[in-house]
Amino acid sequence: MLFQKGFQKKNQKKQTTQKHPYDSQTEKPVLKCSICNGEQVAGFKDLRTGKFHEVMFVRNEKDLQAFKEMYGLSDVAKEY
Repeated sequence: MLFQKGFQKKNQKKQTTQKHPYDSQTEKPVLKCSICNGEQVAGFKDLRTGKFHEVMFVRNEKDLQAFKEMYGLSDVAKEY
């Protein structure tokens, strides 16, 4: 029973492929970077409230390029 096809651990999150609706008038694309461990997260920052909406974890340049292509971006600002 534990080895059934499609078995998923209780604590695992399902990945969603739902695209965040990006509005260039109210949000800006941001790459949040940790100075401690080097982790990077791509997402959008609300210009009015400053709230960050995480879209994807960036492990390498390929992931960053995929984020840019997904939203048609040429440049993403870095925040530490």
